[in-house]
Amino acid sequence: MSAPRLEIDLDKIGHNARALVDRLARRGISVTAVMKASLGSPDIARTMLEAGINLIGDSRIENIERMREAGITTPMMLIRTPMMSDVHRVVRLTDVSLNSEITVMRALSHAAVAAKVRHDVILMVELGDLREGIMPADLTSTVSQVLAMPNIDLKGIGANLACRSGVAPDEKNMETLSALAVMIEQTFGLTLDIVSGGNSANLNWAFSDNSKGRINNLRLGESILLGCEPLHRQPIEGLHTDAITLVAEVIESKRKPTQPWGDIAQSAFGEEGPTLNRGKITQAILAIGRQDIDLTGLVAPTDITILSASSDHLIVDCSHHVLQVGAEVRFQLNYSAMLRSMTSPFVTKLMKTYLTPSHLHRALP
Repeated sequence: MSAPRLEIDLDKIGHNARALVDRLARRGISVTAVMKASLGSPDIARTMLEAGINLIGDSRIENIERMREAGITTPMMLIRTPMMSDVHRVVRLTDVSLNSEITVMRALSHAAVAAKVRHDVILMVELGDLREGIMPADLTSTVSQVLAMPNIDLKGIGANLACRSGVAPDEKNMETLSALAVMIEQTFGLTLDIVSGGNSANLNWAFSDNSKGRINNLRLGESILLGCEPLHRQPIEGLHTDAITLVAEVIESKRKPTQPWGDIAQSAFGEEGPTLNRGKITQAILAIGRQDIDLTGLVAPTDITILSASSDHLIVDCSHHVLQVGAEVRFQLNYSAMLRSMTSPFVTKLMKTYLTPSHLHRALP
């Protein structure tokens, strides 16, 4: 079987999605399934839909196009502010987009008029994480301008936290977003369909006793795929944390010293070499590297220690046993490592399911 590869258990992903949809529905919150970490995989998208999700989000229009070409007609949300150069594709391929720039929304309006379609927008509000978002003081003026745009409909407002600066969603900032939603509705005499509180980092708040107000949607990716919450990377009770596994193959296995020799300068990635001398170790090299994975996001088996990596090689200490050339080693991943390996064209994506035989062991390029 080809290596390196990601083994993706669709049943476990479906279980995670279904569990989160059900738990959040009891609190009046819907789920937008974020597909960017899977490169818009149609198989994973269909798994999400079967789990009860009815809105799919992605940050890359190319991923949305891939799902559309695969026959997925479910409403799609572009979760990154559209590029001006993409507005015609955005109104053609998506139903709603997250926005923070008036100039972009004007361009969306012109594109929607030209395409003879209507396009929904959700206005992103800055709540402290300092990524995208309209400053709260400017929100009323922005709404007024959006409401006057032809073929553009104001679907709601939203926020994003914990991505750039690590600001945690909590009772205070969620109350602020709720209050802004109420203010818009009262000022302009309308009803916002969606108040999107944020991403998987919102789950601790959402499952607490403080999850009240107008928040009725979350955009979830990491929690569905990896079964954990992003603030402290703790497992979510009842979810699978091993739905995605990285498998890499051994290409060299030898006894080697832990200290390099010769005139030592920087490595290929500007790092210093090893400083601790532990004598000789059983070292193995696996055929995967920084071009494919985030080294810091791999979790190795208990008897293997990750030492370092170059572009194409992962070097590990095998402890007291020898890994044979051709053997495979399985790693669990955090979000960063999963995102990198999903993006790499050199890592095969192997979709596995035990509930639907027709999908069994479907390898994707």
